[in-house]
Amino acid sequence: MQACPQVKNILVLDSEGKRVAVKYYSDEDWPTNGAKEAFEKTVFTKTHKTNARTEAEVTMIDSYVIVYKFVEDLHFFVTGGEDQNELILASVLQGFFDAVGILLRGNVEKSEVLENLDLILLCLDETIDGGVPLQTDAAVLANKVASHNIDSGAPLSEQTLAQALVTAREHLTRSLLK
Repeated sequence: MQACPQVKNILVLDSEGKRVAVKYYSDEDWPTNGAKEAFEKTVFTKTHKTNARTEAEVTMIDSYVIVYKFVEDLHFFVTGGEDQNELILASVLQGFFDAVGILLRGNVEKSEVLENLDLILLCLDETIDGGVPLQTDAAVLANKVASHNIDSGAPLSEQTLAQALVTAREHLTRSLLK
């Protein structure tokens, strides 16, 4: 067993099993794109009839532990090896899922995710780095992603509080350095 928990992939699929946003951290397990798509199809086929809308569910497919949750027309999956703790995987899933909800202001559906795909992929990067979970607190994740996405040219009234504070800090730093 490894000292650090390892995530093999995070998948966000639509209600038909098609990719919306996916990130693989292990090329050894799925070396080709075809292998990845076959794995996604298997996972979707074996889980889509379950009712994982209120709480995350756990299953084992092909010696992988998979924790998953559905909302609207999206299916969220976090995969780990057979020796991974499902509570850690569930924590990663819940943190990512809740951060996406915060970033999309509660409107978590396929069209919104596709419109904000840059935020979703950045959220994936902030959650996991090279398969190692970095952060599972949804508020912290959403704040990090939002701070990367600041349009400092936008009026303060159109920015969130966190964005406004970052903008104010940047203006103060620039004025002190002059």
